[in-house]
Amino acid sequence: MGKIINNDIIGGALLDYQLGNYTQNIITYSSIAGIDEMDIPFLFRSIDEMPIIEQKAIQLCSGYILDVGCGSGSHALHLQNKNFQVKAIDISKGAIKTCTLRGIKNAKVQDIWHIKNEKFDTILALMNGIGICGKLENLTPFLLHLKSLLNPNGQIILDSSDVIYMYEDINKETILSEKENYYGEVIFELIYKNKFSKLFNWLFVDFKTLQSHAKKAGLKCELIKEGYHYDFLVKMTIS
Repeated sequence: MGKIINNDIIGGALLDYQLGNYTQNIITYSSIAGIDEMDIPFLFRSIDEMPIIEQKAIQLCSGYILDVGCGSGSHALHLQNKNFQVKAIDISKGAIKTCTLRGIKNAKVQDIWHIKNEKFDTILALMNGIGICGKLENLTPFLLHLKSLLNPNGQIILDSSDVIYMYEDINKETILSEKENYYGEVIFELIYKNKFSKLFNWLFVDFKTLQSHAKKAGLKCELIKEGYHYDFLVKMTIS
């Protein structure tokens, strides 16, 4: 019997948790780290439970905010409770239903690439939001698109991780094969309740590479804060 494919693994798990049906986490398989788990309760964390990078990102938000890839809506919900106007978007129907059940007023099933005629003061893309680019070749076009959605004095706030540490040996020396692909291009598969996602690409990017692509897109990229494990937060503004 072949794999049972579910196109909304994360949304299903989020909705189960929201409705009190949480029994297990999502199993993740990646080309870089093998088998791991995605902790579903962590996705419903309060501001005090968020990593320092996320807390700092929330502090920087201003004006009309777009939360890209909002998931369970923890960031958007906190901002809304602070009286900010927030639009939360995700391609996952289950995620957006979860957001609505949690009380987020403006949550929509929407692909960021399909937003054309709206403007925002802050575009927020946390939990390695840059990952939706999939591959490095899509990074500059992605940043150009986000830039097109900014008001004149707007900002893009996002985080990522430099996964170069995954290629270090016991002596902390980097070992990379002579391959064409950027080392932060990772292939993922998700498994939940015996159902599988399709394989998908996810991008992790180091700061210097991100800064270089931001410059190509006409954006100033400022390093705001570094986390405890190769993760970092940046703010981008129109240069």
